[in-house]
Amino acid sequence: MDLVIKGGTVAIDGGPIMTDVGVADGRIVQLGGVMSADVEIDARDKFVLPGGIDPHVHLTPPVTGPGVDSWADDFEVGTRAALAGGVTTVGNMSFARKGEQMIAGMERDMADAAANSIADYFQHPVLLNPDKTGIDQIAELTAMGHPSVKIFLSFRRFDRDVSGFLRAMSQAADVGSVVLLHCEDAAIMGCCADRLQDQGLTEHRHYPETRPVEAERIATERAVGYCETTGAASYIVHLSSQAALQACRTARARGLPLYVETRPIYLHLERSRFDEPDGAKYAGAPPLRDDADRDALWAGIADGTVSTVATDHAPWTLEQKLDSTLGPHQLRQGMAELETIMPMLWSLGVATGRMSLGRFVEMTSSNAAKLFGMYPQKGCIAPGSDADLVIWDPTESRIIDGATMHSKAGYSPYDGWEVTGWPTHTISRGEIVAEGSRVIGQPGRGLAVPRQPFDRP
Repeated sequence: MDLVIKGGTVAIDGGPIMTDVGVADGRIVQLGGVMSADVEIDARDKFVLPGGIDPHVHLTPPVTGPGVDSWADDFEVGTRAALAGGVTTVGNMSFARKGEQMIAGMERDMADAAANSIADYFQHPVLLNPDKTGIDQIAELTAMGHPSVKIFLSFRRFDRDVSGFLRAMSQAADVGSVVLLHCEDAAIMGCCADRLQDQGLTEHRHYPETRPVEAERIATERAVGYCETTGAASYIVHLSSQAALQACRTARARGLPLYVETRPIYLHLERSRFDEPDGAKYAGAPPLRDDADRDALWAGIADGTVSTVATDHAPWTLEQKLDSTLGPHQLRQGMAELETIMPMLWSLGVATGRMSLGRFVEMTSSNAAKLFGMYPQKGCIAPGSDADLVIWDPTESRIIDGATMHSKAGYSPYDGWEVTGWPTHTISRGEIVAEGSRVIGQPGRGLAVPRQPFDRP
């Protein structure tokens, strides 16, 4: 053995067991029985969890150049934050740039990740132009090991070529590519932004009114219809509202291959945050919703309607977020959550009894691995699987301070919160890459995860 983890409560598929875990050549080779190694970790009174998988991050910018703003973190910084919080695999959104097709953008972002990522990674190509070349590339990308594609219903260009995007979804269904859908209606948002501007309502506290629940609900209902029409496995990203969730619950009850992701901010924060003097720092797309929406999402986790919790990690600095020249419809969307996604969900979910250990593992690891073609290489603790493991101390409490964390954002939306439950060790393919919040893995050690076409879990 290269590594043995001794005496921990191990979260395996059949339920937690107290046993030892043996690792060799980057993989799990033994659960229980006699084993020894030069490196041993004492996990008594701790949990041993599968490494977290965050399938929705932004670590490469869609546009670059002089005068172009972009978020604060790149592959090196973002994956450093991820590993400090127990996330060992990230799924990046890959944008083609002007004049490019998806494959060109993908190849550039794969090279970036290979050189700089500390954690393992995979990529979701973003389809902006559903012309024949773009649609044909969905099959090519799937054959290359990238069986997913993202579409933005929130962009005005979507409504200009709905038929093309439907053809793309049909192609995705044929080849086993999962379609990620950003569900907000561009026309409704444009109307709301114009109305606020006409009324002279320019304060950041009006941000939720620029992207109302109706915009999310209607776009989600359209996405359900597109899923039913094309048969494409459809993954609704960062769902925030009870109304949109109910549309998904009804679709799933009809047997549609439709899956729901929510974000930590929608589970832990609510709309009144925008009334704070620095409330612009909470801007995400969609906006924070009401208490009833937050409760509905927790219920969706409990009943299985929600499949994953992912960050949509796309942080800006606090100075950028609080830019006073921006109107409410122009606020910069995104924040740093890779380092806190698992501790926050544990502290407010598992530690409070709101979520079981098994559901926590599904939300943070195994469901994403299954949906995106990585299971059982990733997402479980079993012989033959990658030794992506987190030693979790359920009693450790910390006060969150984004200024001392790894993201270059310099703040956290949870600054000042006391959170109980943190990793003591993060292990990626058998290598200890983080001890507590200290990351010791080196840039470029991360590997691209080979993925299989969608197979309904």
